[in-house]
Amino acid sequence: MKKCVLVSGGAGFIGSHVTVELIEAGYDVIVADNMSNCDMTCFEGVKKITGRDDIPFVKMDFCDSVATELLFTTNHIDAVIHFAGFKAVGESVSEPLKYYHNNLDSFMNVLESARHHGCDNILFSSSATVYGEPEKLPVTEESPRQPATSPYGNTKQMLEDVLRDSVKAYSNVKGIALRYFNPIGAHPSALIGELPRGVPNNLVPFITQTAIGKRECLSVFGNDYPTPDGTCQRDFIDIVDLAKAHVFAVRRMLEGKMKKEYEIFNIGTGKPLSVLELITASLANQELGWKAERPIKDTLAAAWAWEKHLAGK
Repeated sequence: MKKCVLVSGGAGFIGSHVTVELIEAGYDVIVADNMSNCDMTCFEGVKKITGRDDIPFVKMDFCDSVATELLFTTNHIDAVIHFAGFKAVGESVSEPLKYYHNNLDSFMNVLESARHHGCDNILFSSSATVYGEPEKLPVTEESPRQPATSPYGNTKQMLEDVLRDSVKAYSNVKGIALRYFNPIGAHPSALIGELPRGVPNNLVPFITQTAIGKRECLSVFGNDYPTPDGTCQRDFIDIVDLAKAHVFAVRRMLEGKMKKEYEIFNIGTGKPLSVLELITASLANQELGWKAERPIKDTLAAAWAWEKHLAGK
């Protein structure tokens, strides 16, 4: 019998890519999303990529404990991957209560209902923001968490602690937190990708929107970082690679291969690129060919194909 995975926030950028990889790995998937930061574009793309018109979709808010309980009551769910939550760092600084209320309540409701209904496997979408301003680079899973630099990052730290403490307290619950760095790109099909509302919060949509003419110019802030070209370096990871990491983590839980009841993994390439390197690699793809190494070429080519797909709609 197929195992069923609930993907909360599954209509968004990361959730939609994870849904594709789960289905292609042989899992049944239920997608639930309140659509506060996305539309049906990516979910419809998931159906086209997988050839599945029957993927269950539930429009709901996980801050609603009654709706969350109903979801678990009416479905047999073996594992949860929790993405649902607000994610804009800058907005979290200006509206902290919005972030604490939404991000904390939604995850705690999921945990409560999951454990009551025998869903033992919880995968939490965390972030490298939990490391704050690290004392030493590169960070590893053993690096100490520093004070968060935003309410968004603080919610990630707090929810990791909620999951850790729940695993300790409730004998049936197992948990994995994936701390990822900077997911970029789009699915090679160009049917799903990052779909920012308004001004993007992430770099690659700025690059592709500038390249296609939606934005007049691209500004790079800071040229005195201790890097070869003076711009800050980040660990950028391809969104499909990131999505596949979730499949490995779910399989690890469902097949009883966890070494501890609560585990943490960093998900990144370990090979940082500077902001300028990323821009150069991207803009070069338009007509002149590529100068970046192959992995980042594939990533940015997919992001560019997605932008052209959106422009052609």
